[in-house]
Amino acid sequence: MTASATPSSAVPSRRLGIIGSIAGVLALMAAVLPHWVVPIVFPPPPADKVIVDTGHRIKDRIVAKVKGVEFKAPDLEKSAGRSWSDIASVTAISLGLLAILLSVLSLIFREERLLAAVAAALGTGAIAIEISFFLMGVLILIAFLYVVGSIIGLF
Repeated sequence: MTASATPSSAVPSRRLGIIGSIAGVLALMAAVLPHWVVPIVFPPPPADKVIVDTGHRIKDRIVAKVKGVEFKAPDLEKSAGRSWSDIASVTAISLGLLAILLSVLSLIFREERLLAAVAAALGTGAIAIEISFFLMGVLILIAFLYVVGSIIGLF
């Protein structure tokens, strides 16, 4: 009696790739959704209120300087929307790094390459989105300072 050996095809494991892909999707969601959801749930204050508050702070600073007193700016509370946005940003970057780490470990343990590539792409995409929002804020600040400087006559 001869035993026939059935060839077993070795299917590579997918565990780390799947976990990394899930972490990447969560990172992408944490990077994108807060920029749409947080302003709806916690609307920013109206522009006229911000302008009036800024005017009062400038006036108080000038009055303190004229009196020769050191100006102590009042402590401003962080809004709930800003707190959620900061938490989401840190979560997106952390989960993105975790997805990249899991994709590298998936490749080291010779798991399926497609899932490792998906996890790495999702994690990198989430980090890139966070960096792009930061850079957009920096560019807007530079443009604002340039406009104010040109009005004053610095440029």
